[in-house]
Amino acid sequence: MDSHLITISAEPSFVPQQSEPTKARFVFFYTITITNNSSATCQLMSRHWIIKDANHKLEEVYGEGVIGEQPILEPGASYQYSSGAVLKTEMGTMEGRYFMLWVNPISGNSQEFEVPIPKFILSVPRTLH
Repeated sequence: MDSHLITISAEPSFVPQQSEPTKARFVFFYTITITNNSSATCQLMSRHWIIKDANHKLEEVYGEGVIGEQPILEPGASYQYSSGAVLKTEMGTMEGRYFMLWVNPISGNSQEFEVPIPKFILSVPRTLH
């Protein structure tokens, strides 16, 4: 399976009502859309996130599926979910990869593949110029 046939988009936003800047707590919400542009069905099995704040503090998160699910994406289908991250700085980045499974409908053989999650910026409004 060609990982380029799976597209990932992210829409991040700052959550001021849950943030406490005086305590270096900045809460961000993001919505991820995963689209299967291939002619095969695949399933998201696990994830690996790399989260960095402006101080270059790195946090890596591994886990099964996303938000407690391991969604199956039929050809042409999209899956969307929302989650959050907490940083100690006003801005940072997130990127990573999804580990997916493709099952050949003819042979029944399965193949694991990785899909990169493009880097996106988490930023308090008016922090970037």
